[in-house]
Amino acid sequence: MEYFNNHKKLFVTATSLFILLTLLVCIFPALDNQKNYEPLPNAKPLSKEAEMGKAIFISEGCVACHTQQVRNIDMDKSWGKRPSIAADYTGISRTDIWRNTATLMGTERTGPDLTNIGTRQPSTEWNLTHLYNPRILVKESIMPSYPWLFEIKENTLPTDIVVTVPDEYLPSKHTKIVASEKALHLIAYLQSLVQVDLPEATPQPVFLYKREPKPAKSTSGDEEEELDGAPLYANNCQMCHQANGEGLKGAFPALKDSKIVLDDDKPETMVDIIMNGYSGRVSEGYAVMPAVGVNNNLSAAEISAIMNYVKTNWGNNAQKVSSKQVEELVKQVKQ
Repeated sequence: MEYFNNHKKLFVTATSLFILLTLLVCIFPALDNQKNYEPLPNAKPLSKEAEMGKAIFISEGCVACHTQQVRNIDMDKSWGKRPSIAADYTGISRTDIWRNTATLMGTERTGPDLTNIGTRQPSTEWNLTHLYNPRILVKESIMPSYPWLFEIKENTLPTDIVVTVPDEYLPSKHTKIVASEKALHLIAYLQSLVQVDLPEATPQPVFLYKREPKPAKSTSGDEEEELDGAPLYANNCQMCHQANGEGLKGAFPALKDSKIVLDDDKPETMVDIIMNGYSGRVSEGYAVMPAVGVNNNLSAAEISAIMNYVKTNWGNNAQKVSSKQVEELVKQVKQ
């Protein structure tokens, strides 16, 4: 009983147990992980601008709504090429001696996962417009606007990055929205979020509980079943070209009444643009289109469903294409 009445012995014992458990549960396993896990071979460290953008990402509370972890279930397949693994985070170090905030995996997915956003949406123009006011591009978006990351100017300098904003969203006529350095740094961080390919010898993690794509309608005879192009368009194209196919003036071209969409003689042009992206209208002020087909691993059936949806909506009345036809065209245009 004397031991329990001696506060010094009790304090020393409790402190010793705490230190021992800390070593066994935290320190030694962390050192072992650090020894056994290394960054993936193709992983790139953050640039100085991206590092500053990460600090802005944290200060603006973006991690409260966006995760950076692709789970190994099929419903997460749209966020990355594969499920996330421990090696994806091993190259991330502490912010500084006072702050950890190394990995920003998040716990809530109120907004889309950002693990591979640098591949899914690499357009600087789109990201800046979306950051200034998400409702310009996505009418139903619940993401807050960040106008304090931009400047309002009547006279711009050649070095200013002017954001494409429709007139109804401008504070007043004859003004322009210019991205601040903070906004550009934040976009640099988002564009750096790219899921690295695993080495060929590494076992590839798989998505579980796979769901079969739902055909649009049952067909009769020997006609092939066609996937529903509406959700595929919404997931891969709508953020830029809009739900009505009219795009955004001065930023993203319209698919409604598009000559390329309506050209029945050269469907390979449309396949090429979907697969490899397009920069032919930059001189007109339009943004560079990313390689959606390659970036999002779209199959021939999915590409044909998107094409047929675009070709037969918003007043468009073009000839449909088959998945077999698209499969051959993909081989031709593949870079």
